[in-house]
This record gives sequence, C-alpha cells and structure tokens, in this order.
Amino acid sequence: MSLNQICLLVGENGLDYEYLQDLPFQTWVGHRDKYLDEMLRLEGRGDFAVYSTCGGCGVANPAFRCENQSCYGSGMFCQRCIVARHQVLPSHWIREWNGDFFKRVGLSTLGLVVQLGHTPGAACPTMRRGRYKFTLIDVNGLHNVAVQFCECDSRITHRQQLMRVCWWPATARDPSTCATFNVIRLFQNMNCLGKISSYHFLRSLELLTNADRLSPTPNRRRAFIHIVRQHRMMEGMKRAGRGHTDSGVGGTAQGELALLCRGCPQPGKNLPDGYKNALLLAQDCNFRLINRNVSSEARDPIINDGLGYFCNRTAYKTWLRNHVEEEEISTCSGFQAMFLANAKRVKGLRTTGVGGVTCTRHNMWCSNGIGDLQNGERYCNMDFIFFSAILNIIILWIILSYDIACQYSKNFWEQMGGLPAHMQLDVKKVAVFFKVPNFHMLGHKWPCHSPFSFHWMWGAGMTDGEDVEQNWEFTNGAAGSMKMMGPGGRHAFLEGLFAFHNWMRTVSYRKIFGQRMARNLKEARKHKEAFEAFTSLVEGERPELVVKWRAWVHDWESEQHVEGHGSPFEMVSKRGHTMKDIQLRLGKEELTKTALGVEIERQHTSSTFVTMGLEIEQSQFRRILTIDLAAMKDPTTTQELDFVKRKTALTKRIKRFRRLQLTYMPELRKVWEEKGRRAEMVKLFVPSELGTVTRQAACEKGLDGIEEEMREAELQESLDDIRDALRIRTMANRFRRRNTTGQAALTRGQGLLRQISVRIHKAKLRYRYARNALLRLRGHGSWEATYRTLAEEDIRGGGVAVAGVVAAGEGSHTMSWIWRSTKLGGEEELVDALRVEWCKVYARMHRWHEDIVLVEEEMRRTIEFGVWKAADWEARASARSRNVTAPLAEGLRAYAMEHVDRERVTSTLLGKQWVGLREKGRLYLAGIREEAGPDGRVPEVLVVDIDVDPNDEEGDVDGEEVVDGDGEEDAEDEGDED
Repeated sequence: MSLNQICLLVGENGLDYEYLQDLPFQTWVGHRDKYLDEMLRLEGRGDFAVYSTCGGCGVANPAFRCENQSCYGSGMFCQRCIVARHQVLPSHWIREWNGDFFKRVGLSTLGLVVQLGHTPGAACPTMRRGRYKFTLIDVNGLHNVAVQFCECDSRITHRQQLMRVCWWPATARDPSTCATFNVIRLFQNMNCLGKISSYHFLRSLELLTNADRLSPTPNRRRAFIHIVRQHRMMEGMKRAGRGHTDSGVGGTAQGELALLCRGCPQPGKNLPDGYKNALLLAQDCNFRLINRNVSSEARDPIINDGLGYFCNRTAYKTWLRNHVEEEEISTCSGFQAMFLANAKRVKGLRTTGVGGVTCTRHNMWCSNGIGDLQNGERYCNMDFIFFSAILNIIILWIILSYDIACQYSKNFWEQMGGLPAHMQLDVKKVAVFFKVPNFHMLGHKWPCHSPFSFHWMWGAGMTDGEDVEQNWEFTNGAAGSMKMMGPGGRHAFLEGLFAFHNWMRTVSYRKIFGQRMARNLKEARKHKEAFEAFTSLVEGERPELVVKWRAWVHDWESEQHVEGHGSPFEMVSKRGHTMKDIQLRLGKEELTKTALGVEIERQHTSSTFVTMGLEIEQSQFRRILTIDLAAMKDPTTTQELDFVKRKTALTKRIKRFRRLQLTYMPELRKVWEEKGRRAEMVKLFVPSELGTVTRQAACEKGLDGIEEEMREAELQESLDDIRDALRIRTMANRFRRRNTTGQAALTRGQGLLRQISVRIHKAKLRYRYARNALLRLRGHGSWEATYRTLAEEDIRGGGVAVAGVVAAGEGSHTMSWIWRSTKLGGEEELVDALRVEWCKVYARMHRWHEDIVLVEEEMRRTIEFGVWKAADWEARASARSRNVTAPLAEGLRAYAMEHVDRERVTSTLLGKQWVGLREKGRLYLAGIREEAGPDGRVPEVLVVDIDVDPNDEEGDVDGEEVVDGDGEEDAEDEGDED
C-alpha cells in the first residue's frame, strides 16, 4: 500500500482504530497541513478574545506573553502583570508584540528584581544590589537577572541566600554567576549517560539563548565547570551522610564516599557478626582513558583525595617513586602484540590509562579501587590498586579475575611483600585463586586453560569475570573530553561517573537477580538431567570409572593446581603427533637398530627423503607461490633480490632431493625433467602424487607408509595452527575495537589482523593439501571422521579442544568440528576422551547449582543491606549536635527520613518479589543435597573478581540485559565468535 493510498484511507475513515495504532506515522501523514498551520498560528497572538485584554488586570491591548507558553495558557499580559507573575520564575523568556511580530525580551529589562532572603514580592529595607551583569544558568538558557541581597542578618552570606533559592554560586565570595539545581542535575544525567561534555552542554544553552548570535551571550563555561564540580563533591558528601555528623566533611574516611555493593558480603551490614568475607574481584586496565600533561595540581588540585573510588594519590605516588623503572607485566596472550603496537605514543601524557577493581558478580566499582597508570600495566600499579581496594576487609578467601592472571599470579606474593604492612593480605596462599575471564581465555595458550578457568573453579558459579569490560565501556564515551582536563577536574569527573555507574547497577539488580535465579533453575535442571543420562551410560559399562573421575574432579577443585598438571579436564595426550614427533620416533628406531647391529641405512634414508620432500613442498607452496609472489605484484629491487636468493636456495634443495630420489624412486627419472621450470613450480613426485599402480612399482617398500604418518601429523599441526590463530584473531579484534582510536592506531591494528588472517589462510591450505594427499595414499576410511573436509564455515572461533582448551560459551558447549578433532589411537585414549567430557559435564552441572546458591544469598544480602541502611539513616536523623539551627535540624531529619522510607519500601518490595524464586532455589538445592548426601558440593560462599581494561565495550548499567554465565553477551562484537 502506497503512502498516498494510506493517506486517502485515513481521510475517509477507512481503517479501524486498532489497525491505525500499528501505523502511527502513516496515520499522522495525512494531517501534516494542519500541524503546520497550528505551528504558524502560535507565531501570532491567537484569538481576539485572548489578546484584547490583559489576563491579569483586564487592561486593553496587552503586549507580553511567556515564550513557548512556559507558563500554561495562551493569555497575554501587560508589563506589570507579566512581571508580577514571574516573581518566582525569573528564568523564563518573555515575548513582546511590537505590532508585527513577537520579540524576545528579558524579565530584568521589564523591571523584575529578585529579592533574596525574603518571600517573593516582599521588599528588604537593607537590600544590597548584586553585580550589574549577574548571570543565571537554567535549562532554557543563560539569563541576565537583577538580584538584590538581603542585609538584615549579616551572618547570612550572599552565597547562602543564593543556595536557599536553589541557585548554586560559581564562587564563594561575591558571586556573579549561578546555575539552578535543575540544570546541574540535568547536565549530570546527560554527562553520565550520554557523555555530553560541559562544553557542548553550555553551547546548547547558548544556542537556546541566542541562536542567531545577534546578541552576544556571556561566556560562563569555566564558571559552569566549577559549579558542576563543586556540586558533585557536595552531593557525594550529602549521600554519604557527612552532613549528619559533627565531624562533617573533614572527618570523611578513606573510601567512605563510594557506593557499596549490596549483593557483596559487608560485615555488620548484611552478614552475621564474625563472618569472614569470601570475595570475587575483577581487575583490569583501560588504556583509552588517557590524560595529557596540561595544567597542574597546583592550579587544578585534587579535592577529596582517596575518599571515593580512587586510591589515595599521595600514598600511591610515594609507592610508585620506588618503581620507576619497572617493566610491564608480561602475558602469554597473543593479542598483547596489539597493545604493544599502540602503547608507543605516550609522550606528553600524564596518564596512559586507568586500572580498576570491581566485584565481578555485580559490576560495582570498589572503594579506593581505581588508580592512574603512568607507563602501561605494571605490577607496582596494579598491586597498589588491588590492595587498596581490599584494605581493612577481613577476608576468608579470594577469587581474583584478571586477563593476564597466568603471569600476575607468579609474582603476586613476592610483590605483596614489598607493600606497607597494613596493606598486605592476612590469608594463606591456598585461599587466593587466580582466574582468567572466560572470553579472554581464548587468547591464552592451552596450558593456562584448566588452572585459570572459571568453569572449573569450585564455588564460582556461572561467574565469567568479564563484567569489568562492561564497566569500562560505560566510561569510554567520555574518554575524548577527559584528555585535556586538568588533574583535579578529571579526578572529580571520573569519581562522578563511577558513582553514577554504581547507583545504576544498584537499581538494575533489583530486576537482574530475579532473572538470574529463574535462568539458573532452568539451566540447572537441564544440566542435571544431561549429567545423569551421561553417568548412567558410563556406569552401565564401567562403574569404577565414575568413582575415579568424581574423586579426581573433587581433588582438582580443592587444590586448583597452578601448573595445570593432572587436570581432569585435559587429555593426557594433549595434542596429536606432530611431524617432529614422527621424525623423532623414526630417529630413535634407527638408533635402537644400529645398537643391535641391524642394517637400517636405507630405511633411515627413506624417512629423511620423505621429510625433505614435504619440507620443500611447504617452501614452494607456502612461502613463495601462494603468499609472497601473489601478494607482491610489483616488488621493489630489494624484494626481487630476496626472491632470487630464496629461489636459488630452493633450487639447490631440489637437486639434493633428486639425488636421493634416484635411489628410492629411479623409475620416475624420465618424468621429472624440470629444465626451464621455476623452482616454485617444480613437481616433486612424492608417493602421494602417484597413482596406486605407479606408486607400487616406482617406490621402495614402506615409502608410502612413512608419508602417511607424516601427512597425518601435518593435518594435526595444521588444525592446531588454525585453532591458535583463531583465538589470537578473536582477542586481537576485540582488543582493537575497544582499545584503539585514531587512524594510525587503527591502521596498525588492521595490519596485525591481516597477518593473523594470512596465518589462518596458510594453515587452511596446508590442511586441505595434506588431506588430499592422505586420501590418495590411504583411501576412504574411519580416519575421515577425525580429519573431515575443511569448509570455510568450519573455520570459526568459539570451540573447545579436548586437550583442555576452554571455549567461549563453555556453559552451553557449542563448537565447530575443528575444536573436537584429535587423534584417538586406541582404547586408552578413547577412555581418556570420555573422561574429559564426563568431567566437564559434571563441573558444568555444579557451576549452575552453585550459582543458585550465590544468587539466593545475594538476594538475602541485598534485602538485609536495605534494612541496615534504613536503621543507619534513622540513627543519623538526630546524630548531629554541633552548629545546628532549627531549620537545619528539620532538613537533616527530613533527608534522613526520606532515605529511611526509601530503604524500607525497597526492602519490603524485594522481599515480596523474590520470595517465590528464593523458595524454589532452596527447595531445588535441598533436593540436590538429599540425592548427593554429605558430598552435595553446594557452596555457601561468594566470590570476587579483578580486571584492568583499556577500552572495554559492554556497559549494561540499565539492567535491561542479563549477563549470562559465559559472557556470551560480548559475542555480537566479535566477528570470529559465530
């Protein structure tokens, strides 16, 4: 149906109401002329009855009205009435009819004077006029306002009089610029959610004031920045209850201004007395939050140092002075090359990024858990930040999530020993566990996967450790505006962002906990049924294996072997036989037979001959023909000289190969004439290139068998190369998107991705060539189930190898066949593979069960925290005894009781909303314990997570999207995680 047809039907009332509701825009299109007419009508005075007499006193021909009908009603007023109506609305714009059109005028021009210190309209006998150009910033623009201060009580300063009408002064002495509380709150919400800078916000207000720029507006940007910064600091003090104590702002303790996580264990608040914390923390760095070396702390000081989310800067700088030359933390992750390529340009920067600590279960920034980085990601920075975050917390055990935990854990205890005594952990080494976030695990080498995986960590539930990445994404939108801030302004701005983020997470978890519990109950049942079905099959044949495997998993979970040896989730033979393995075996056989006096010269030469042929083939195919010559259509002189040298060396190797071939394949001499052929095009005629009849006649006995072994090893090597490159590409791609900005950095990132893609392409072609060769040698058979035809859609990430590699989405366990492929040589290896899969199914089931425990406990803690908070605010209502006047006492009590009411209503509401889900969780776990007996393996504790992120990218602070246990909410960003 065309747009004209829809308009016609609408005009003729040919569509029913329900149908029109689904076509709002199409319905509106037919009324465009009427909408336009109404807009133009508003440019005039309207009906004669409206503008003929003043809406206030009835005088004829009034000329004034409020702009855009800010005051409801279309009436017009005389000058005296319009001023009287706006005694309490001094920031409205007024329109004056000049006989032809309306022209904007200010209320101060019409004679409005705002008298402070008295009720609206009252006169002050001792008034004092304010500055001539007194500016008021409000949501509709910048206004010149005539202000008179009251001098009746000399104890009440001008700034106090301004604040009592909800105007925040830019300076403490003789202010001439103010901003309304409304515009400050509006900016803070837009700044935190939309990352709107103060510059652009003021520009928009200037445009509202003077869009055509015919009348200059006062420049109040610096004053507005000061106002916002002051308001943020004082709002934090107010929310922390500092105004309700006699010690006031000066008595604020370290980290006291940070908003606490209600779901995490808080002794004395949501835990019984004497209970020790079990923490799940995440640490990460963000290298996008850089800051240039502009201004100084002398001109732009840091206020409230260490009172909120940043660690104490004075102590931090003192600690760093002794570690100026320390190098960055190394990593086994392949994507680290991306960072090294982008971390070179640090000249002129005060900070190269930010490190932070969060609770990994709830995405909440920890108090004193943020710190600036000066030269990349170093132990000295991350150690101080982490131990500051857990200072003065009594801890039972910790799970620390870090994307480079495999390296960080090696020096953790040694580094801690260098910190001040009051910052060191008072726990045993066996009570601290280091884990790598699930998605980051793909970029690590396989020995890291079992010991550092959340999937095999008892007590972690479905924690994925990736939440800190979402937190960084929430701040990254403001990275551009923070580059040129002074140290104090940037510190205050980030404190505001972190506080806003924590508050939004606090609100969102009222919904997320319920969603998580519902999901956990569903998934736990599904995985329990899958485990029971799997176990019944194994017990039917080999019941002793299940007992052995279960004990192995329990031992692993309790010990968490750091080196990865003895993991039940790994194959004993972690990779298939490589070509080097085959060559080593043949060499050992030669050595053994020589010791026994057996003549094996010709057999040894046969293996050498085949090995040489395959190596030449790889040089031809991979290094010259496929890659270099195809990539460089117009090589430089230096490149062409390099090609000539390589071709010459390859030609010499082919001649040596031909001399051996005369001995072992003499019948083929007449077909290998290669005069005039380029080295990369010479055909070698290894056994796989011959037909079956020709091969039997021309090759020495056993020669084709040796190539079979070599080809199979080559297949396994190719698959390993593809898997390694896919992991690296996935992490590099994600790192580039989250941590690089600017054309130069993005270009370097694309160059690295191209190199990885070339590596994948090489391994793919090698696999296909080797498989075709093995098919010609061996024919069709059962081996094809392991080494399948490699299609383009099979080359994708997100898989798990039976060698112990943890996959993305391990919780749901979906993969391409390339991640399953391995060589099973006999009954022992088949049982080994079965054991790995059973142990993983067993662990998955327990992780879901544990998450039910964790979420139920988090629900209880959240409700209990609200009860404690209500009691705390009730006690604060009358706690202050010094410098309290009657009006202030009433304000203190009103603010406290408002919080009491909010906390009690919230706790009651959550208790009602969650009671059914909590009961279902408890009943389900009771059934599990009854079935499992004393070894039900259901934990009663909670965990913590640490992470450092340069750019991260998923910041769901709204709570509208539930993060699953596998971190798969990140998958849409990664082209390799299909």
